[in-house]
Amino acid sequence: MGSFPQENKPHAVCLPFPAQGHVNPMLKVAKLLHAKGFHITFVNSEYNHRRLLKSRGAQALRGLPSFRFATIPDGLPPSDDDDVTQHVPSLCESTRGTCLAPFRDLVNDLNRSASSSPDVPPVTCIVSDGIMTFTLKVARELGIPDVLFWTNGAAGVMGYFQYRNLIQKGLVPLRDTSDLTNGYLDSVIDWIPGMKGIRLKDLPSFIRTTDPDDIMLNFAIGQVEKVPEASALILNTFDDLEQEIIDSLSSLCECLC
Repeated sequence: MGSFPQENKPHAVCLPFPAQGHVNPMLKVAKLLHAKGFHITFVNSEYNHRRLLKSRGAQALRGLPSFRFATIPDGLPPSDDDDVTQHVPSLCESTRGTCLAPFRDLVNDLNRSASSSPDVPPVTCIVSDGIMTFTLKVARELGIPDVLFWTNGAAGVMGYFQYRNLIQKGLVPLRDTSDLTNGYLDSVIDWIPGMKGIRLKDLPSFIRTTDPDDIMLNFAIGQVEKVPEASALILNTFDDLEQEIIDSLSSLCECLC
């Protein structure tokens, strides 16, 4: 892809889930898009933004004219200590429940800036973490594509797709905590497409709960079931590694291409 005049550049707003293992992979995707000619707005949580400024200094987030950083609140109460990892279940509940409005406002602000400044093109797509699916609503409102980026491989996403089936078949949640050590997790699951011989313990670990209302179990179900609504799906994998699972996922969500 060649370079675009600034006013014609595609503009991707990239939003990672604000936790370890999510921000850096999204930053790599954003850099790849930028190298292909995209204008990038990379959105951190205010909490993570402060941590980055504290650890790396103001220069770390200045970016380039066509690679800019922005922030939205994560909805959690203010913390006196910016050097600790946030409680992930609380972060999941908070981002799901509170981030839609500030993210919508940010995208609308970017589009208003585009109408008055030649340095900022209109937003043409959203690239969001696979567990930040509230962005799908904003993309629909604006009539632009929303690409979901899952930072794990195809096997992980397929595993999350099976959570509801596991519950319906009575395999999850666990009967009691003894199932963690009595060999129950070695049970073979023989009906997952592309994953022959997979065991319960090989699936993403949020199934290891005795609570049917477990936050992470239900959060994962709610997020993965939004995947088919996306314009496209990016996975952290390649064909030679997971071809059979990728083919099986393609039958579940047409957005995987």
